[in-house]
Amino acid sequence: MRFGVLSTADIGIDSVIPGIQHSEHEVAAISSRDEDRAAAVAERLGIPESYEGYDTLLADDSLDAVYIPLPNGHHAEWVRAAADAGLHVVCEKPLTASAAETEAVFDYCEERGVTLMEAFMYRYHPLTERAVEIVESELGEVRNVTSTFTFRMPDGADDIRLDPDLAGGSVMDVGCYAVSAARLFLGDPERVYATTTDRRDCGVETEMACVMEYGDGASARLQSGFETPLTQYYRVETTDGWLRAEPTFDVGVDNATELTYGVGEREVTERFEPVDHYRREIEHFADCVAAGETPRVDREESVAVMRTIDAIYESAQRGQPVDLD
Repeated sequence: MRFGVLSTADIGIDSVIPGIQHSEHEVAAISSRDEDRAAAVAERLGIPESYEGYDTLLADDSLDAVYIPLPNGHHAEWVRAAADAGLHVVCEKPLTASAAETEAVFDYCEERGVTLMEAFMYRYHPLTERAVEIVESELGEVRNVTSTFTFRMPDGADDIRLDPDLAGGSVMDVGCYAVSAARLFLGDPERVYATTTDRRDCGVETEMACVMEYGDGASARLQSGFETPLTQYYRVETTDGWLRAEPTFDVGVDNATELTYGVGEREVTERFEPVDHYRREIEHFADCVAAGETPRVDREESVAVMRTIDAIYESAQRGQPVDLD
């Protein structure tokens, strides 16, 4: 599969483009609003073509798919443009800025016969796959999930993640992982109660804390933020045991990670050697396109995660719990 990349964002340059290049697939073109920057990145990474402007890349009829790492607020526009060009799409998370918009872009892509997948790369790491397997086969009923992703953004940072016009904020950037993980183990909540804080007076939340409630009394506790040191983990509590994994989401491709779980007096630790989950994500996507199958992170999951995020923002704004339909 021949990929084009819309923008020279760091996540693409540092992680996803190398992941594609280490697979049997190819990054055939990259574009930027700045022609010189696109050309410089293409030369550095060995990409054959570079373009000024995203529309110009989408007109390249040699491409099969695009990867979109643009700012959150631009995702929906360019997903639609790629679909109009007949290109399959891998788009960075969050796919859009609301559940309604997420449903709309899936509709748009389905009508044009192209596959759309949100890029939650951690779902393709063996750690995540094994954690789901253990909870389903080794442990009892899940009663609580705690999931956290925070990091310390430098003071005074000029960062698109602090821009409300680009759908910034800690929930959209890292909190979406915590929501996704809670859903992996508990499904969709019935009620959300969240608080947010804008410590930088930038117009978006830089910290979030949330409790999600389920009909059977189970719960999840989530946290995201730009104000405290890097923490990324989840812990699952069940009727007969527990599981904890750390680091879990943005695991460097050169880094090992591990999970530990316990049942009664038995405690097991499993270690996972370094793996490129970006490569695995792309390979899964390409395999699904070739086979005409639905990707693991599908429409249902993307919409459900975004619906919960919508509720988090509504609850924080209203200062009270919000029920999800």
